[in-house]
Amino acid sequence: MTIRINNVAAVCFAIIFASCRKDVEIFKPVVTPVDIPEYSSIQGLYLLNEGNMGTNKSTLDYFDCTTGDYHRNIFSAANPSVPKELGDVGNDIGIYGSKLYAVINCSSKIEVMDKFTVKRTGQIDIPNCRYIRFHEGYAYVTSYAGPVRINPNYEQLGFVAKVDTATFQVLDRCIVGFQPDELEIVGNKIYVANSGGYMFPNYESTVSVIDIPSFTEIKRIEVARNLHRLCADRHGNLWVSSRGDYYKQPSRLYRIDLASDRLVDSLDIAVSNFHLDGDSLYIYSVEWSYIKMEDVTTYGIVDVAKREIVARNFITDGTEQKIKIPYGITVHPITKDIYVTDAVNYVLPGVLYCFDRNGKHKWDVQTGNIPAHFVFLGELKE
Repeated sequence: MTIRINNVAAVCFAIIFASCRKDVEIFKPVVTPVDIPEYSSIQGLYLLNEGNMGTNKSTLDYFDCTTGDYHRNIFSAANPSVPKELGDVGNDIGIYGSKLYAVINCSSKIEVMDKFTVKRTGQIDIPNCRYIRFHEGYAYVTSYAGPVRINPNYEQLGFVAKVDTATFQVLDRCIVGFQPDELEIVGNKIYVANSGGYMFPNYESTVSVIDIPSFTEIKRIEVARNLHRLCADRHGNLWVSSRGDYYKQPSRLYRIDLASDRLVDSLDIAVSNFHLDGDSLYIYSVEWSYIKMEDVTTYGIVDVAKREIVARNFITDGTEQKIKIPYGITVHPITKDIYVTDAVNYVLPGVLYCFDRNGKHKWDVQTGNIPAHFVFLGELKE
């Protein structure tokens, strides 16, 4: 949720507009039948809706694969006494052991819930927290550390917090670059995409490498400006997305060789978000240009084994024309259904689209405000 400088006024307008709307339209728990039941090890899919910044409208939805029903705003229904419900801007979600973790960025907390009932079991306080990953009994969380503020001379470095998942206590912090976003864990290392997203036009351009046993930063890899997403494949590569600077440097996909921790090449494809399924990296982009003064939306698939773009769209029936602002993506590990969310206009309720493995539209359903982050419930292996 890094803010582009031109979006500040739009965000403020959206906050005012959203605050004037009736909460019941977004917060009312709703169950909608959308698909036939599936019988596999995957029980369901949680979807975290970010909610417009400053409105405490982050909500949690659930698609029940065993019934084919879509449930909106299940956290409020399971936790009616929690003030402000999930809070302000849901930025990531994950399951570890018996718990479901929701990272709530501007509320500076992680809500911890039972993964089946979503009843609240704890809270972890981390300022301006962003993304979460798990490793050997610990949660690792990126934090911008400082306040939400556009400042080219921002002085507060970010950090990665180490959290004990048994006690929910923050045990340690490792300082990294400015405004660290997504992180990936490979072996005994943590890779962190430093964005510098608050420092327009002086963006960051490095990936921090953290040694887990000592929990210290051991290296920074120079990549490109305004980094965001990270994922490792099974071929020893780390794929990193850059948002670019919205002027002369476009968004691109970069590849780091994990054996040498060295940047080796890049692909000419814009990336806002991606999901890796096997050797297929599903990508979409909504890339703003200050030159054209408009967003350009694209989709594609990268074969990470061949290290090449193999498709310029994974939606094959024209349904992408209905999607105004793609905002989240995942792929069902067994059926290979593709899920893409639409943030619409960042104010109205969003939409979740489901496509089959061939990119044909199966169904769609209304979600909460700004649907963004997914996690599957159940055994992920076939």
